[in-house]
Amino acid sequence: MKITSNFDSGNIEVIQADSPDNIQLAIRKDNESDFYQWFHFRLSTEHAELHTLKITNAGTSAYPDGWKDYQAVASYDRQSWFRVETEYDGTTLTIKHFPEAESVYFAYFAPYSYERHMDLLHQTQLDYNCQLVELGETLDGRDMSMLVVGEPEEGKKKIWITARQHPGESMAEWLVEGLLERLLDEDDGVARALLNKAVFYIVPNMNPDGSVRGHLRTNAAGMNLNREWLTPSMEKSPEVYLVRQKMLEIGVDMFLDMHGDENLPYNFVAGTEGVPSYNDRIKALETQFKQALLAVTPEFQTEFGYELDEPGKANMTLATTWVGEQFKCLAYTVEMPFKDNANLPDDAYGWSDIRSMKLGQDILTATLAVVDQLR
Repeated sequence: MKITSNFDSGNIEVIQADSPDNIQLAIRKDNESDFYQWFHFRLSTEHAELHTLKITNAGTSAYPDGWKDYQAVASYDRQSWFRVETEYDGTTLTIKHFPEAESVYFAYFAPYSYERHMDLLHQTQLDYNCQLVELGETLDGRDMSMLVVGEPEEGKKKIWITARQHPGESMAEWLVEGLLERLLDEDDGVARALLNKAVFYIVPNMNPDGSVRGHLRTNAAGMNLNREWLTPSMEKSPEVYLVRQKMLEIGVDMFLDMHGDENLPYNFVAGTEGVPSYNDRIKALETQFKQALLAVTPEFQTEFGYELDEPGKANMTLATTWVGEQFKCLAYTVEMPFKDNANLPDDAYGWSDIRSMKLGQDILTATLAVVDQLR
């Protein structure tokens, strides 16, 4: 029996693995940080029996409340990820599984590998309507890449989409893959209408270093990128610095930042009601976007979400608030669950990579509903 995480986005430490009924593990912290919650590892075993895997430091992770009603995902082929029996006692997260093959992967959520990220960039650039733009390099020397979809013309709206500032929130890049699939479908009426009116600037992975390293929330230097937007630097947060500079160069008419939430089992959005320039125009755009998304998919809801910021009290280091204030535009953080959508549960798969992709496609319909009113 062997447990390893020596691969892209792998994260686990083996404390004890002598017996299938008492495997003890721990999640590694992000580099230069106390954040940890993401895990991804492979179990190789010849034992045809129930395996009990205990993550012993779950109770002191970044978001321990996120383990309540949570089920880990597993895969034999690294393509299809299903939920497995998982329990949390306030200290230890226990995964129980009877392997049906000699090798099985476990993860916090369906991983989105760096190889798939590179495939996404280079397959989409082959579309006549898409251009791959390199913005610079990360601290580990990886490319910061942006996809430009549509033909820039006078009068067209500039819509920016970023994902995976927090690398463990892999559902964010799955969402972007689904969104791109629809946006580049020339037979799709919503996509054609949008590209007649707008150009999309899409950064599928804001944190490639953290993604490969198996981090939950930070980049290679231990920086939470979604707290760096007010004063980013090439020394600590080049990912934000480079994207921010390109935004200032091009302009922004609408911004969506894709994330995952550990605690809330719902899809929801968080806006810019707390920024100094918030006004009735932005409020109306927010309402119109939400109503359109509610109409197009039951996966979205507005009852549950974050508490609204008081006027003028927004945290201006966040991407959504900084962009919303800087460009006086519609800006939303889109949150998806690690668990399941409690309003539309799926016992076998929970909230999944595929459902994330479909939500990305539906978001384009809501974007079309507001595109004419963005400026």
